[in-house]
Amino acid sequence: MRLESFAPRPPCWRNVRGYAFAALTTAILIAAACSSEDDVVAKDSGVVITSTLVAPTVPLGTLSDFEPSTTVRNASVQPAGFTTAMIEVTKVDGTVCELCMWLADTSDERGRGLKGVTSLGTAEGMAFVWNEPTTSSFFMFQTVTPLSIAWFGRPVARTGGALVSTANMEPCASENSTDCQRFAADGEYVLAIEVFQGDLASIGITAGSAARLLPETESASCPPG
Repeated sequence: MRLESFAPRPPCWRNVRGYAFAALTTAILIAAACSSEDDVVAKDSGVVITSTLVAPTVPLGTLSDFEPSTTVRNASVQPAGFTTAMIEVTKVDGTVCELCMWLADTSDERGRGLKGVTSLGTAEGMAFVWNEPTTSSFFMFQTVTPLSIAWFGRPVARTGGALVSTANMEPCASENSTDCQRFAADGEYVLAIEVFQGDLASIGITAGSAARLLPETESASCPPG
């Protein structure tokens, strides 16, 4: 896919990084993401990062009740081996925003996702993309940061796909991925967006919103914040 640079973001851009970007140390956490169910068998390496247990899914419209994550971390681990792309989010009031996100559009990338990640850098989150509608579920094995996820259906013409459902997800402490809770959308989807827990509403994702991957926007990294 083509890699290119971007012009400055539109006025609706949000940049509320609450995480200090410390220097990376050697022998840090395993850089890898919250995995989708279609990647479980291939990507379950048995390497373990422990954390707390899971939380239930969250009904639409309730994510704004959560405050953005403010967890203090000793080391900053960003996604590695990913490109980025622009995601168009249409808010419920019709406002359209373009947000830069890490891109996971292959089975391997979806299997790694945000495992071990404690910082998104200048990206707003990670976008998981499928070519065809899927019902694959997500789980939090080896994922150390609480996340929120939103699933979107297939885009119609040049309009983003409608929001299917959302969930809040906590890290799974089990040493076996099969013991981790699965988080499934309420229907088929082609795009899933993960952000640090509580940040969906702040980028315009609430009940009634829509989103899509903008074509030919893949880049090596997001512009500086």
